Amino acid sequence: MSAASAAAPAEGDAPKKGPKKLIIIIVAVLLLVVIGGGAAVFVMKKNAAAAAAAAEGEDGEAADTSHAKAATKPKSKDEHAAPPAFVPLDPFIVNLADKETERFAQIGLTLQVDDPKMAEEIKTYMPAIRNAVLMILSHKTSDQLLTQEGKEKLAEQIRRDAARAMGYEIDEPEDEEAAAAQEDEDVAPKKKKKKKKKVEQYNPIVKVNYANFIVQ
Repeated sequence: MSAASAAAPAEGDAPKKGPKKLIIIIVAVLLLVVIGGGAAVFVMKKNAAAAAAAAEGEDGEAADTSHAKAATKPKSKDEHAAPPAFVPLDPFIVNLADKETERFAQIGLTLQVDDPKMAEEIKTYMPAIRNAVLMILSHKTSDQLLTQEGKEKLAEQIRRDAARAMGYEIDEPEDEEAAAAQEDEDVAPKKKKKKKKKVEQYNPIVKVNYANFIVQ
């Protein structure tokens, strides 16, 4: 066999290695694509899970904050409680107890009660209530009525005596009891007195409101 014929097959074998290399390169590229795609999917899933966890944490924080606000929010008055009722009284014009000069007062009052039914009941006792108020006012001096403390004390006395006029048993407040006890001690020997336990008493008149207040 000649040298030329021996070289011919060698030259024919060289092209056969090209397709194999190409196939290997394509497979390698596909593997890289698959691996890269898998990594991308993993990263995307991881980011989505982190975002979901963060959102859940924010929702939990918002829920906790709302619960905290609900816990610290002051309680409003009972929505089912009956609204207060007001009973206006005709104005009182009365001479005061001033000794040096003649003074009089013109006072308008409105009684606030805790039940509309009680407002109707008060109207049936109106003559007795007006008499009680007039008796209180006639013993007041202008100096007593012109101070803020005097007006507040007068309102409380009217509230108490108006309820008494309706038949309710209302005790004197502690300060007035103490004043009466002091007067008794001044005219009588000192005696040890047992302190009475105060029992809360029901008064249908919640508050006495002034409609007008004139002292001349």
